[in-house]
Amino acid sequence: MNQPGFYARHGKRWFDFSAAAIGLAVLLLPLAALALAILIADGTPVFFRQQRVGRHGRLFRICKFRTMTSRMMSDSTITVSGDTRVTRLGKILRRFKLDELPQLFNVLAGEMSLVGPRPDVPGYADRLRGNDARVLELRPGITGPATLAFRNEEELLARAADPKRYNDEVVFPEKVRLNLMYHDTQGFAADIGWILKTIFSR
Repeated sequence: MNQPGFYARHGKRWFDFSAAAIGLAVLLLPLAALALAILIADGTPVFFRQQRVGRHGRLFRICKFRTMTSRMMSDSTITVSGDTRVTRLGKILRRFKLDELPQLFNVLAGEMSLVGPRPDVPGYADRLRGNDARVLELRPGITGPATLAFRNEEELLARAADPKRYNDEVVFPEKVRLNLMYHDTQGFAADIGWILKTIFSR
């Protein structure tokens, strides 16, 4: 089992903080425009806040642009393609991953990282045991190997006879495997690679 190197122990947080601060400064006007568009099209709330499991199992509230009708939002992370809860504008935001941008505030606060496991609601990551629990040593990330591997997760779940069961028995275990791989191979160059793959992936 590889021990975390200097970057994982010290450099990663500095990289996250610096990149998130620069990103928010550069994207301030586009973020404001998106917030205004959501407000005009779908009303309030503009942001979606939900409790997620963070590093060492600590809970935090994730911040995303709201993409579902406010009266039909639930605490489930299971969303399938064609979900009727998703608004017209929300479909566009999800397609281009624009709803994820406010998570830069979570990164700035130290609750998330740019690269790492996607943060789950209580009932998934916090139930990991044994070697799998090493995933919780990582800050949750906006992107990462598991996120990219399942970037079409909504379409995948839509084809399953029982989306929740398929997620629990197939998708989630594979995400754990990929996240453990990332845990043992993380580095500055690798993080840059995952970020670039995210930017240029479809």
